[in-house]
Amino acid sequence: MEETKTIYRPTLKAIEAAAEKLKGIASVTPLIKNARYSKHFGANIYFKREDLQVVRSYKIRGAYNKISSLSPSQIENEIVCASAGNHAQGVAISCKLLKIKGTIFMPSPTPNQKIEQVKMFGEDFVEVVLVGDTFDDAYHAAMQQSEELNKTFVHPFNDEKVIEGQATVGLEIIDQAHPIHYVFVPVGGGGLAAGLSSVFKILSPQTKIISVEPKGAPAMLTSIRANKNTELKTIDSFVDGAAVKRVGDLSFAICKETLHRVVTVDEGKICQTILDLYNKDAIVVEPAGALSLCALEQFSEEIKGKNVVCV
Repeated sequence: MEETKTIYRPTLKAIEAAAEKLKGIASVTPLIKNARYSKHFGANIYFKREDLQVVRSYKIRGAYNKISSLSPSQIENEIVCASAGNHAQGVAISCKLLKIKGTIFMPSPTPNQKIEQVKMFGEDFVEVVLVGDTFDDAYHAAMQQSEELNKTFVHPFNDEKVIEGQATVGLEIIDQAHPIHYVFVPVGGGGLAAGLSSVFKILSPQTKIISVEPKGAPAMLTSIRANKNTELKTIDSFVDGAAVKRVGDLSFAICKETLHRVVTVDEGKICQTILDLYNKDAIVVEPAGALSLCALEQFSEEIKGKNVVCV
């Protein structure tokens, strides 16, 4: 049955509560103006450096905000999650900090470095299970265990507390600079885009939020064009942090109202951007981290002279 009466929207109060809870857990990451990009585009281009979190992504925000909100009865049978890597690291460190046991399902092709990081952050509190080829395979295996063993499932994006945790990125950006004309944000399942765009809709509605997806996995763009959450048949999993067949129902409902535009970028362009960031800026990013920068070219005329943030 479709829910029509109560449509979930993150409130400013809930997002501020998440920010309070994350103090000392997630870093308030710097907003750094990038000289090379600013010169190239004739604009003020700022990088919101979520790659500087202890787990190398913003995912710690949502994971910790969610797991710390669970009741004793919700954690007595432990928790379980699925992730291509970043949510897994956020969940692992949250399990250790909160002393909760968790099982983390990850796709078999997950880079070894990410698997090692998850184990390092979670120590004795997490068990990693490799299964299937994609995030979606890991997700189905995790859901199955959740049902069979009555474990609480911690969703990487389709969850109110997770969205409110990710939304704290938006809160920080607004504290760090104003006015902001554009924010470019990567999209996988849509938790970050939904949270961040909700904050801006409340506090800075004139800011245009542009979501960026890999061309090989355009789940949000496809859904927005169809005006309903649509599952893709196949995806290219190169951008592992943003390759999902279906975005979250909660995030889709928010994003279709709050995003200015959704664009896709070519996988080849992503590779080149990663290399340039490393060689010219000494910044190491994963494919999902480079997404937002890859879209700037498509907006080169309209962002001239503007203040632009790339997450």
